[in-house]
Amino acid sequence: MTVLATYSIKGGVGKTTTAVNLAYLAAQEGARTLVWDLDPQGAATFYFRVKPKVKGGAGALVSGRRPLDDVVKGTDFENLDLVPADFSYRNMDLELDGAPKPTRTLRRLIKPVRAEYDVVILDCPPSISLVSENVFEAADALLVPLIPTTLSVRTLDQLEGFLDEHPARRPPELLAFFSMVDARKRLHRELMESLRAERRHVLDAQVPATSAVERMGVHRSPLPAFTRRGAAIDAYQQLWSEIRGRLGG
Repeated sequence: MTVLATYSIKGGVGKTTTAVNLAYLAAQEGARTLVWDLDPQGAATFYFRVKPKVKGGAGALVSGRRPLDDVVKGTDFENLDLVPADFSYRNMDLELDGAPKPTRTLRRLIKPVRAEYDVVILDCPPSISLVSENVFEAADALLVPLIPTTLSVRTLDQLEGFLDEHPARRPPELLAFFSMVDARKRLHRELMESLRAERRHVLDAQVPATSAVERMGVHRSPLPAFTRRGAAIDAYQQLWSEIRGRLGG
């Protein structure tokens, strides 16, 4: 089983749309796929038309009173399941802080479903927190969307610095890619060119800023499920292919 996390310190950069679309592509290829919506805002849960509710909330999961597989919900798509968001996740840092080995709790919670899924995707809230440290311990790779602007690149620097200063037992692969790209903007083009030249973990795939991605909220569905063509679909397919290549398939 491979655990991927869509993660960024900065909000509004395309984490959830990436998680939803990559999960759909993985499931369409036949991979048994699970999305865990860790963000209390519950956008991924909304896209998959599932109620954002976990009985007992974050406390029941972290304490082990409710195992993860007990709260898994099916979606409208074959091979694709969801652990929904819950508003109590806003307090998950507090719950984790009281757990034994608090930075390894998510890894422990995921372990019992390893035999049931090929791919687990964690859709993470924007922060650097105890939840983040759990994600770094649990994930095989961090998928980091970057808007090609100075502030977004700065958050990548901050993330790299944090990972260097707080190494996980088994550090995740860091895979960044450009999101919400407007290729007409000179700044976007220049930043993408320079960052790819400087950092080997920046992928070639770039997701454009298109209305098709915004319509996911109207259709409450992954992009390829309601439209079969477009630059954004091509970008997500390229991104998924690059991720698989970097992680050995």
